Amino acid sequence: MTLPLGDGTVDVSVPDCDVTVCEPPGGDPVDPVTAAEAALANPHGRPLTHVVDPDDTVAVVVTDVTRATPDDVLLDALLARLESAGVAREQVTVVVGLGLHRPMTDRELAAALGDHADLAVNHDPDATVSVGQVDGVDIELNETVAAADRVLATGMVEPHQYAGFSGGAKTAVIGAGGESQIGYTHGPDLLADDGVRLGRVGDNPFRSFLDRAGDRVGLDFCLNVTHGPAGILDAAAGDPRRVVESLAESAREALSVTVEGTYDAVVAGVGAPKDANLYQATRAATYVALGDADPLAPGGRIVVPARLPEGAGDGTGERRFYEWLSGADSADALYAEMADGYDPGAQRAFVVARVLTEYDLYVTDSDHPEVVEDCLMHAVASVADAVEPGSDVLVVPNALDTLLVE
Repeated sequence: MTLPLGDGTVDVSVPDCDVTVCEPPGGDPVDPVTAAEAALANPHGRPLTHVVDPDDTVAVVVTDVTRATPDDVLLDALLARLESAGVAREQVTVVVGLGLHRPMTDRELAAALGDHADLAVNHDPDATVSVGQVDGVDIELNETVAAADRVLATGMVEPHQYAGFSGGAKTAVIGAGGESQIGYTHGPDLLADDGVRLGRVGDNPFRSFLDRAGDRVGLDFCLNVTHGPAGILDAAAGDPRRVVESLAESAREALSVTVEGTYDAVVAGVGAPKDANLYQATRAATYVALGDADPLAPGGRIVVPARLPEGAGDGTGERRFYEWLSGADSADALYAEMADGYDPGAQRAFVVARVLTEYDLYVTDSDHPEVVEDCLMHAVASVADAVEPGSDVLVVPNALDTLLVE
C-alpha cells in the first residue's frame, strides 16, 4: 500500500495481517477557477457586488498554512468582483487567519497567495479589539478586520473535530479572533458536549456559536471550497451558514464510508500540510477515534505515518499542546486535570488525551521521534513496526478526507 507522507508517499506493508482498506467514493474533482467563478455568479444570498460600495475598505480573512485552500485562486476571483464593484485593490487588506498558530513566512505567503501576497498581514491574537459578546463571551477581532467597512472570508469546508465542518464563519471568528472566543469554543465544557463532533453541522453548539459570532464580527460574505482525495470538489459563495451547509453536503457524499465491525489497529494517513507537526498530525487519530463510527476494538492502536519537520509545532497552541502532553505522567491523569480547564490552544492535548485513555497511538516515519515519545505516544520507524502480526487492520489512506459512519 502507498500512504501520504509529507509532500510525497511511503510504501507500507503489514505482513501476516488481515487488512481492509477504507477509501471513500472521492467525488469528481473540478477546476477551482471555474468553480469559484460559478459560485460567485450564483451565490447564496446577495451577490458580492451588492454587498460592497465603491468607497468601502475591505478585509479578506484567508486560511493559513494548515489548510490546503487555494487562496490564490479565491482571491483572484474575489478581487476581480470587488474591482467590478468599484473597490480598488488599495482598499483591500488580506488578513491571514492564524488563530493561535504561528505566523506564515514571506515565502509561504508568496506560495499561498501568489500575486496577492503584498496585500497580506499575519493576524496577531494579541492585537485585537472587542466587538461585543455572544452568550456572555467577549468576541475579540483583529484590529484591521474590525476597522474594515466590509469583511469577507475564504475557507475550506472539510471535516472538523469540533465544528463538524470547517469554513464559513470559522475563518474570521477563530482565525482572526482573540483568546476569549478561542478559549471558550475550545474549552472542556463545550468540547464535552455530545453535539460537538466530527461531521455534524446541525444541532452542534460549537458551530452554532461560530455562526452567531460571525454575525457579531460582521462577516458579510464568504467564498469557500471543499475537497476530497482527488482535489477540489465544489465551491460556494455568499451567506456563511448556507455556504457551509451546501459544501458539507457535497463533502459527505464524497467522503463517507460505512464501517462494520472493529479492528485491532487503524492506520491513518495524513500527509502535508497536516503532518508538518505533531499538533496537526494527531487530527488523523482523533478523527478516527472520535467520529461518528469508532472502528477500534478495546485496547486497539492507531498508527499515523507523519514526517513532523516542525516537531510539535511553533505556534502558541502547538507549544501549549506539547507542554501539557510532555508534562503528564499518564493519559488518564492528564484528561482528568484538563477537564478543569486550560489555556486556548491546548484543546488538542485534551482531545488527544481522551483518545489515549482508550487506545495507543504510534507515529511512524517522523523526523522527531523524541517529540512523539515525550507526548505519551510511541515513535517507531515504520508502520510494520507498529502493527502486531495477526492483527485485523483497517487502513484509512486519507484520514482527514474520510468520514467513518455506521
